[in-house]
Amino acid sequence: MRVVYSPSHLLHDPVFEVSGGRRIPAYEVTGRGESIRRALEADGGFAFVDPTGHGEDPITAVHDPGLLRYLAGAWSEWRQRGTGAEVIMPDTVLHPALREGMGPAPEPGSPCGRIGYWCYDTATPIVPGTYRAARDAVDVALTTAELVLGGETAAYGLCRPPGHHAARAMFGGYCYFNNAAIAAEWLVRRTGQRVGILDVDYHHGNGSQQIFWKRQDVPYASIHADPNRTYPYYAGHADEAGAGAGAGATFNQPLAAGTTDEDYLAAVDRAIDWLAARSDDLLVVSLGIDTYGQDPIGDFALTTPVYHEVGRRVAASGRRLVILQEGGYFVPALGENVRQWLRGIEGRPLDLGPRSWDGPTGG
Repeated sequence: MRVVYSPSHLLHDPVFEVSGGRRIPAYEVTGRGESIRRALEADGGFAFVDPTGHGEDPITAVHDPGLLRYLAGAWSEWRQRGTGAEVIMPDTVLHPALREGMGPAPEPGSPCGRIGYWCYDTATPIVPGTYRAARDAVDVALTTAELVLGGETAAYGLCRPPGHHAARAMFGGYCYFNNAAIAAEWLVRRTGQRVGILDVDYHHGNGSQQIFWKRQDVPYASIHADPNRTYPYYAGHADEAGAGAGAGATFNQPLAAGTTDEDYLAAVDRAIDWLAARSDDLLVVSLGIDTYGQDPIGDFALTTPVYHEVGRRVAASGRRLVILQEGGYFVPALGENVRQWLRGIEGRPLDLGPRSWDGPTGG
């Protein structure tokens, strides 16, 4: 399998985030991408390729051009006019109730106001290399899509930062541009097909859902933790099914804490069947591995072997697969779990050996 990778992800290197009112070490770190790269290189069955540039048009086909402009200039503006802090992070966020009945707010001129205009949380800091890394993650996704259109049955894009929480005019959840949505839109425009998105990250992809909420040509199926108890809290409920032309083109499966391998595989089968009835032969996969039983910000109980089986079942659907990395924060096992998922896609055998991080009870 071809793997698209860019070392520029190393430029996005935040050291902390704020969660629950506490400053904590960042979870979305450079070690995530490098863990995956090392595991795939050691496997010997993957061929690495560099991304190619695609410009701004695929981004603005999905995102508000103002979001692109903001992220492109945010760091230099912050240094020139900001507080001198080591990261850009909002302390004030545009809440819809602030201007209820008064119409939309104009974008502020202050750097401190602008970050809260575009970002909705305190977990997605901007550092000097963020924009370059995020732009290259988009090119990783689009190059992966090009490989599949060029004849590959499946290709994998090691996208970092991830993307599925970024909405049309908003970023957050460690995500700046929505890599999967950009790739899906790019594929729709080039093929005229209905392109499905299968999101298997622990967290609901609120950005992907919002972008295609009123569209029927990009059906979105997500398997995730119940937002009643976890991020992103405000999207991903089972009764959210799209609107307008997109009515019925969203399928959410929120799952309980402690979800087992067996429970998860049943949800995967439902999602594959649902997508088969609504999309053609192209599928974008938002591959999150924060479903793993030892993930520090998840509460599922999945083990390493189930990732191989999920990959096998997705491949058995007969789709051409654009597989793009999203979350996964237990760095010691992240690369191995991704490796097994991709081996399942290729029909290669499960190969745990001494690399498995699952304990006697499955992690």
